Amino acid sequence: MSTIRGQPPFLNKAVIKWAAEMEIFFTRSRPYKKNDQATIESKNNHLVRKYAFYYRYDTPEERALLNRLWPLVNDRLNYLTPTIKPIGYASSGDGRRRRLYDTPQTPFDRLLAAGVLSPTQQAELTAYRDHLNPAKIGREIADLQNRLLLLAKEKTEQLYLASIPTALPDIRKGIRTKAC
Repeated sequence: MSTIRGQPPFLNKAVIKWAAEMEIFFTRSRPYKKNDQATIESKNNHLVRKYAFYYRYDTPEERALLNRLWPLVNDRLNYLTPTIKPIGYASSGDGRRRRLYDTPQTPFDRLLAAGVLSPTQQAELTAYRDHLNPAKIGREIADLQNRLLLLAKEKTEQLYLASIPTALPDIRKGIRTKAC
C-alpha cells in the first residue's frame, strides 16, 4: 500500500493502471492529520541511516554491496534482536501515566507465538535461525559498511562542500593566477 498526498503530477492513468495490475493500492493520509506522511516515510529510515549511513550510493559496485548488506541486517533484526512492544498504560501513585511493555522477544519468536505458520514453515525457519552466527553476521555487516564508506565518503563530502556557498571562491575578489 502506498500513501500519497494530494494529486501528484506524476500519477497519471498509465501509472494508476500499472499499480492496479500489480495490486498496489494508493491511499490518502487521514483527514486533519498533517503529520501522518512524515511518520509513514520514516518507519524504517532509522535502520537505513544506522546501517548505510548518510552517504550517496550511485554506482553498480555500491548497489551490489547494499544488496549484500540488507539480507544480513534483516537476519540480525528479525532473528537475533529482541524488541519490546507497548501493551498499554498504567497510572503511578502520583497520577502520572507510563507505558507498559511486554517481555522482549525477537520478531521471529512473536511470529511463532502467533501460530500462523504451518509446522513445515516453523521447522524451516527454526532451522534457518539455528544456523545463524551472530558474531559472523556482525563482522560481515561491519566489513560491508567499511567498504561502502571507502567508496562513497569522499564523493559525498565533495558534493556537500560544493553545495556550500562559502566553500566556493568569491568572484567579486577575483581569481588568483600565477604571476608571469
